[in-house]
Amino acid sequence: MTDLPAFDTIRLDFADAVATITLNRPDRLNSMPPAMADDIRAALDHLPGLGARALLITGAGRGFCSGADLAGDRSGGAVGGGARSRNALRGHYNPMLLALANLDIPVVVAVNGPAAGVGCSFALSGDFTIAGKSAYFLQAFVNIGLVPDGGSSWLLPRLVGVPRALQMMMLGEKIGAEQAADWGMIYKCVDDGELMAEARTLAARLANGPTIALGTMRKVLRDGLSQDFATTLDAEAKGQFIAGGTADAMEGIMAFQQKRKTEFKGK
Repeated sequence: MTDLPAFDTIRLDFADAVATITLNRPDRLNSMPPAMADDIRAALDHLPGLGARALLITGAGRGFCSGADLAGDRSGGAVGGGARSRNALRGHYNPMLLALANLDIPVVVAVNGPAAGVGCSFALSGDFTIAGKSAYFLQAFVNIGLVPDGGSSWLLPRLVGVPRALQMMMLGEKIGAEQAADWGMIYKCVDDGELMAEARTLAARLANGPTIALGTMRKVLRDGLSQDFATTLDAEAKGQFIAGGTADAMEGIMAFQQKRKTEFKGK
């Protein structure tokens, strides 16, 4: 197996086809300096070599991510003037978020504690976001005179509608995990003590699925959010062509005909 790289701000683990990225600055509630965004992007680039079939993301300690690191780090920090903020987003955060969006494997996010600012955006960027009951989501930007980033302006209206997105962005109110689940903003809210077990079980289930089909679903669905109906119909046809030629599709058909459990290999 490929050796796992070491990072300054995150941990990367791999077992049973599931890669796990843990934000690892617990003393700062995993605030995200530009260097952390770079580490996450580098870890994502490493996943194909590992043979990862699902990704799980969480935070170390008592928080998921408290937002951008306002104190700065070796990369110059994300806040400290308009040009500096713009450059940090374009050079560090945005490329990481695009790399996450473009993965061809499913992503589960386990939110343990606060997910604020860009940490909120990041937490909602997975396919399945599971939060412990003590977790909350906060668009904190308005409280320091900034505008939402990390893709929140695109994500939130699609997840919860414009009125609730504006509530989060313009009023800067905390949205607890149970409320987030009621809104349909996240997949599920669970007891804190059950969070990681639930998240790992889901990640394992996805990792044992038809990986190429799941990755294609992920792309077609997300692309469809900004396409017309006819374009999406064509994308589905192309996706079906790709998935239909896989060994997993053949296995699925044979298992159905033989009335047995499928054994997908991700190929």
